[in-house]
Amino acid sequence: QVQLVESGGGLVQAGDSLRVSCAASGRTISTYAMGWFRQAPGKEREFVASISRSGSSTSYRDSVKGRFTISRDNARNTVYLEMNSLKPEDTAVYYCAASSLAYSDYERQYKFWGQGTQVTVSS
Repeated sequence: QVQLVESGGGLVQAGDSLRVSCAASGRTISTYAMGWFRQAPGKEREFVASISRSGSSTSYRDSVKGRFTISRDNARNTVYLEMNSLKPEDTAVYYCAASSLAYSDYERQYKFWGQGTQVTVSS
């Protein structure tokens, strides 16, 4: 059973960059596909990015392509989301999640979740 803890969120200005982290414990993340999701106030949680179990494949929602990068460091048991050229519409609580599948972009296939970290982008 893996436990996930996000960190690195904060208040930034539009155009700035931010890197959020997801530290895992209890199990090595090398056995999981990993994903980032986000939820803005009054909206449904949505998929942001994912990385395959092997780390060889990544996927992003259209609105963040070219701006966000997901990566994993299995030796540190940590997953990262680098966010560049941030926009006010990126404001949300960002959640890290783990899936027992080799690769997944579907929220229902992610069974282990962190508590989230707040990212606020001002204009």
